[in-house]
Amino acid sequence: MFAHVLSAATYGVNAYLVDVEIHSEHALYRFSIVGLPDSAVKESIERVFAAVKNSGYQFPHHRITINLAPADIRKEGSAYDLPIAMGIIAASEQCPKDVLEEYVSIGELALDGTLRPIHGALVIALEAKRQGKRGLLLPEENAREAALVEGIGIYPIKDLREAVDFMSGSWQLVEPFHIDAADVFTTAQRYPIDFADVKGQESVKRALEVAAAGGHNALLIGPPGSGKTMLAKRIPSILPPLTFDEALETTKIHSVAGILPADASLVSARPFRSPHHTISDSALVGGGTIPRPGEISLAHHGVLFMDELPEFARNVLEVLRQPLEDGHVTISRSKMSVDYPANFMLVCAMNPCPCGHFGNPRQQCSCTPEQVRRYVGRVSGPLLDRIDIHIEVPSVQYQELASKRIGERSEKLRERVMNARLRQTERFTGRRGLFANADMEAGDIKEFCKLNEQGTALLKSAMERLGLSARAYDRILKVSRTIADLVGSPDIQPEHVGEAIQYRSLDRNFFNL
Repeated sequence: MFAHVLSAATYGVNAYLVDVEIHSEHALYRFSIVGLPDSAVKESIERVFAAVKNSGYQFPHHRITINLAPADIRKEGSAYDLPIAMGIIAASEQCPKDVLEEYVSIGELALDGTLRPIHGALVIALEAKRQGKRGLLLPEENAREAALVEGIGIYPIKDLREAVDFMSGSWQLVEPFHIDAADVFTTAQRYPIDFADVKGQESVKRALEVAAAGGHNALLIGPPGSGKTMLAKRIPSILPPLTFDEALETTKIHSVAGILPADASLVSARPFRSPHHTISDSALVGGGTIPRPGEISLAHHGVLFMDELPEFARNVLEVLRQPLEDGHVTISRSKMSVDYPANFMLVCAMNPCPCGHFGNPRQQCSCTPEQVRRYVGRVSGPLLDRIDIHIEVPSVQYQELASKRIGERSEKLRERVMNARLRQTERFTGRRGLFANADMEAGDIKEFCKLNEQGTALLKSAMERLGLSARAYDRILKVSRTIADLVGSPDIQPEHVGEAIQYRSLDRNFFNL
């Protein structure tokens, strides 16, 4: 007796269909699973046995062989429980087999036959649609996520009996589960915090506005309590709203990682990830025996905030260098290689020294020059070179704290940022992979960041005086282009170059102690 059921598995941020083949014959009882199953898949034997019995079906005491194809790719997780159970029931002729191959089924079984949610429902629904399948049977908790995909039936199933009844035709949903993706997308673009809450720090707000307008990386340096973290947390509130395609791509990553809330169907606000400084390098960039996306991928199309930057391990900081340049990260293992997108805006914050008061005119620093040098030396020059904007965040004066004046709201800042991004979108029309000025490569910089004689002379003088690298030269040009976009200037003027140079001048006074 033989049955064939379709299931699916995730690979990176994509999915592939898995053929679950069940062979049952009258022989000494033995239950085996082949096709490179991991421990969770092998343990499905006990879950499936109990679920089938407790759902009112007979479990055949024959020799049963389960093959998960393609057999050369390792299978992991508990999502194969439902298709294995359905295949055993079909192979023992307790339900029809003719429609099993038209639907994809996934889900973990409890011992009483109820279904528990799984990871990656969105990418599995996309693959099932691409393969031309009629529908997807999955746990109720994953239905909202999968229903974002149009053109395929999404059938939320409560337990094993409902799944078998559906295949038998004795239980029929009135229609596949559906949600209005556009409505979900437009109603969730809200932020509870605002730049108007920040007292003073107008120059820092301006720098962060420039960073948001061009998608530039930023480093905030200042004493404790100056508002570095408070400012960083408000950056998503001035970034342009996610487009639907960006939201879908971000949701795929969160779905595969298993961190999408059960009541959510779409990541509609830009992510803000703030890992603790004890994080490992594999947790930051992704990895594991079976690779999973790391924090830099979870921050895709959003902000990765690294507070207390020098406290991160040196090897953790250094693995950021390649993703910052490429916008993606490739994780290689002996039997697989997975590519995860990682196009994020890096925002870092740090104290100027161990005590935090180096250069503070109102409080004396208790650190020795060697302690300060060792502290800032934890952040390598190559990493600093990849951060476009370096900002000093001074202590806030009492007059500013006590003032009743309210600063500009995030809504107003966001409007200017969106106008600047619109100019960039128009400029980069037809150029794949270019969304903001920070994404420009050498050829794009040469074409779009031309300077007049005054601007060229100013930049040349700054390069010689500050001892900046070739990478810093390119990044100053990118930031200059963004500053020009904020004021609607078609050409980069000397004052735009001067402001961009100012965001790199902190290096000479601070890092070259």
